[in-house]
Amino acid sequence: MKTEVVIVGGGPSGLLLSQLLNRAGVDTVILERTSRARVLERIRAGVLEDGTVQLLREAGVGHRMDREGIPHEGCYLTDDDLMVRINFHELTGKKVMVYGQTEVTADLYEAQDAMGTQIIHNVEDVVINDVTTDAPYVEYTADGARKRIDCRYVAGCDGFHGVSRQTIPADKRDEFERVYPFGWLGVLSRTPPANHELIYANSRHGFALASMRNENLSRYYVQAPLTDKVEDWSDDRFWEALKMRLPKETADALVTGPSIEKSIAPLRSFVSEPLRWGSLFLVGDSAHIVPPTGAKGLNLAVSDVYYLHDALIAALKQNDLAGVDAYADRALARIWKAMRFSWQMTTMLHQFDGEDSFAAQMRKATLSHLSQSETARRELAENYIGLPF
Repeated sequence: MKTEVVIVGGGPSGLLLSQLLNRAGVDTVILERTSRARVLERIRAGVLEDGTVQLLREAGVGHRMDREGIPHEGCYLTDDDLMVRINFHELTGKKVMVYGQTEVTADLYEAQDAMGTQIIHNVEDVVINDVTTDAPYVEYTADGARKRIDCRYVAGCDGFHGVSRQTIPADKRDEFERVYPFGWLGVLSRTPPANHELIYANSRHGFALASMRNENLSRYYVQAPLTDKVEDWSDDRFWEALKMRLPKETADALVTGPSIEKSIAPLRSFVSEPLRWGSLFLVGDSAHIVPPTGAKGLNLAVSDVYYLHDALIAALKQNDLAGVDAYADRALARIWKAMRFSWQMTTMLHQFDGEDSFAAQMRKATLSHLSQSETARRELAENYIGLPF
């Protein structure tokens, strides 16, 4: 088999890259290690930056998002004393869109099916070969047979545990990491949201986030020790912990119900450089991980796709290599700014094991400053809605 670009990973970043390339006449094949059903079961991000929304529209997959998504003009940050609204629209002229990653992925699958793109699921033992040449190829096992695809470029969209990053020699990679000493326990429930906008709550009992997927589907998180297991948390225990951390008026009006999904996710900040190794390009979680506090995970993958799709189209259609040569530097400049913001939000909103009273006072002072300074609120809003691509 032969194609122009092999995309390793059939999640939203791989699908979006393929969709944009296909619309420009570039041939792709997607390799995904799990089934389509499994990909669509993943409960992930729900807040789309302004740039992500625009790129999904450009890719021709924004119709359902525009119909069913919920535009948000702001969010709230709270502690035990203050509740501060960050008005994105007033401060930046832009909004974010609440629309689940699962829905984005479903829209992309539908569009790719309409394009006739070859998406090969349940592949095993993927090996990316000869990426330091102009004729790389990818081997994999499917249906019990070893197969090969020849191509010009390979896009590694296969996540933190995928093969793409490991294809770059370990002695050529620089990796930067901060592992946080807590996780987020998340619950999905068929209940109306606690508030019409997201609430990021820092209380003496720990962090909580009140989020949503739609008007009848809510997503909530509480900070939890890494030693905890999902089985340790009954629904009743979760709702009680959430109420203790939210502002009293919000907690009193909270509608609870059975959880339909419950999981604990560890938090880490991680970047691997370089993003390019010959004909191989890393995209999204294969190159970087952010804690979810700043709503940057999927959005950062989309900005990688933005830079890479333009670069590959120019290289393949016009023999212009300037974009592929600049991809890593352009993507990393935005990645590190998003890393800083996510780290800053995580530090501002969470209690850390063994911290002293000074740390708690710094969190209070930060929120107080946000409440009094329009400049501080604008800086947070600009980062939250997404820096320009």
